[in-house]
Amino acid sequence: MVVDRLSALLLLAACALGSAAAAPAPKTSAAADAQPFSVQDLVRLERISELAVSPDGKRVAYTLRSTDMDANKGRTAVWLLDARKRTPAVRLTDVAANSNAAEWSADGRYLYYLSNRSGSSQVWRVDTRQVDAPHVDALQITNVPLEVGSFRVSPKGTQVLVGLEVFLDCADLACTKQRLEAASHAPAHGMLYDKLFARHWDVWSDGRRSQLFGIALDSVGLANGTPQNLSGAIGDVPGKPFGGREDYEYSPDGQQIAFSVRTLAGEPWSTNFDIYQVAAAGGKPQNLTADNPAWDGRPAYSPDGSQLAYVAMERPGFEADRFHLVLLNLKSGIKRPLTQNWDRSISSFAWAPDGKTLFATTDHLGQHPLWAIDAATGRTSAITGDGEVEDFDVGPRQVFYTQSNLASPADLYSVGYAGGKTLELTHLNQATLAHRKMSEYEQFNFPGWNDENVFGYVVKPVDFSSDKKYPVAFVVHGGPQGSMANIWHWRWNAQTLAGAGYGVVMIDFHGSTGYGQAFTDSISGDWGGKPLEDLKRGLAAALKQYPWLDGDHMCALGGSYGGYMMNWIAGQWPDRFKCIVTHDGIFDNRSMYYSTEELWFPEWENGGPEYVNPAAYSKHNPIDYVSRWKTPTLVVHGQLDYRVPYAQGLSVYTALQRRGIPSELLYFPDENHWVLKPANSIQWYDTVIGWMNRWTQQ
Repeated sequence: MVVDRLSALLLLAACALGSAAAAPAPKTSAAADAQPFSVQDLVRLERISELAVSPDGKRVAYTLRSTDMDANKGRTAVWLLDARKRTPAVRLTDVAANSNAAEWSADGRYLYYLSNRSGSSQVWRVDTRQVDAPHVDALQITNVPLEVGSFRVSPKGTQVLVGLEVFLDCADLACTKQRLEAASHAPAHGMLYDKLFARHWDVWSDGRRSQLFGIALDSVGLANGTPQNLSGAIGDVPGKPFGGREDYEYSPDGQQIAFSVRTLAGEPWSTNFDIYQVAAAGGKPQNLTADNPAWDGRPAYSPDGSQLAYVAMERPGFEADRFHLVLLNLKSGIKRPLTQNWDRSISSFAWAPDGKTLFATTDHLGQHPLWAIDAATGRTSAITGDGEVEDFDVGPRQVFYTQSNLASPADLYSVGYAGGKTLELTHLNQATLAHRKMSEYEQFNFPGWNDENVFGYVVKPVDFSSDKKYPVAFVVHGGPQGSMANIWHWRWNAQTLAGAGYGVVMIDFHGSTGYGQAFTDSISGDWGGKPLEDLKRGLAAALKQYPWLDGDHMCALGGSYGGYMMNWIAGQWPDRFKCIVTHDGIFDNRSMYYSTEELWFPEWENGGPEYVNPAAYSKHNPIDYVSRWKTPTLVVHGQLDYRVPYAQGLSVYTALQRRGIPSELLYFPDENHWVLKPANSIQWYDTVIGWMNRWTQQ
């Protein structure tokens, strides 16, 4: 009864959002001489992010990333668009520098941003009244001896708040700088550790911590005061790549600062982030969320300063728990859960200027829309349709947002607070996409594990003809609490695979996000159970519903958890695929526990540490089924992957080679869990597609 009711609710919600069963065709119209979309196109596309709407709502600044193929890296710049006149956007920042993260002054005159124009990342400012002048002058605001990771300017323009990596026992910033320089010139390079994290994501710890420093601004606007640590060495204020200025904010009057901090105690096995408040002038930070041992983050003051909104989880140690919105009355101290009864997890949110509405994004049935949430009742309504809202900022009368889908990278749009007609403000990659063939896609659903409703997507191959058969790329997403949804993915791009002639099938198996927290929770402790059942049933449903998919010529591929699933499929479903591509996947759950960095993840998924509950780590362990392997497999791994250390991939390759199974290893010494450098991305796709072609064409 419960399952049937949940399935019905999911379908009703899909209808409410609009067109969940069938997605629209690509918005671009390919020219007669158009070519298939390829990785060469993918790495050269422009990427828009970090929207900042002017206080009057008339202009939008944003970061635009382009690709420098000669330098083999991306370059970023800040652009400004007049949303009323809709004239071409103007580049505000220096061509030779990387600039990003724009923020407006309260009066709308100045635009602040980060730039490495002076040789290190510092805060700069431009006077937007000069935009139409022949040359836009920029003023360097900060000149601290360390790289500025993120910043905010106080509402009255009297202080700048910067995120810096420092040694906590240093009395000033110069001490940290000197210690780093001394270490770089020392003849011995050994590092001695006495606690975890010794390394995190792709960096070995050097002992520094991410802190917030306030610096006074003089009458000209320059940061001339002595930097003061306002975060109090309590713990790490989130920094790149997993946090930034969304984790701290000034109150509207500029007198207080709220910030999220990861406590230092038990970091690798704790997800306890707390929100503190401190006076902008300095003082002892006050913990506002000490009553919650789980994750609290993204503090945001209401426009009148009376409330603080933030996202909170309920279960300590579970990073994929549901984030719900909480409103804290700063005068009474009363906390009011606003979306406690809404079975969606908040990704990002912002206040409307009148304080009556909050806007938020969530995963939802294979989409990632923007919602309006009534601040009094918690009532929600979607104000955008299909696709993924990647970023947004709220103006006085409308919301500006970037949106992508499976057939289109993100562009800038606007929509009213209540939804309705949207306005597309940019066409960033039109010149390229107008001459490329973009494939159509469609969402489908089927009875998965326990006959519960499960969703997936199919993307048609380039030059599709219904009377032909096409090889299949069966892509499994990572996370595992994630979604291979209606998004433009830069690393696992469905259009690139479709452009190579493959029909692409993706399943949001049990454990995926956007279908209710119970659906997400169901994968924990059962990595190789329900998800594999969904993948089997989903593939069978796709082959039946789309007869042009060639079930005899298929390759399965996935990264992270998807890589784990490839290693698991190799032993549990060894006769189904012509080939496998496993990227940064777990091979042995036992050794993985002792070599990864964020221990809270395997401990939650397996019910405790490996030495406490070894049976759980052995329950669905790919290493125990190597004797069944037979499928030709390409193994991909990055040396700098500390989440799933490279020995896991090397072990997979060793097992394949020792068993005499056709296999190759693609090793990246300069990549982490993701392949990010343009040339490496091209090599990745060329190697993967070449491997698929080799085996699916037999």
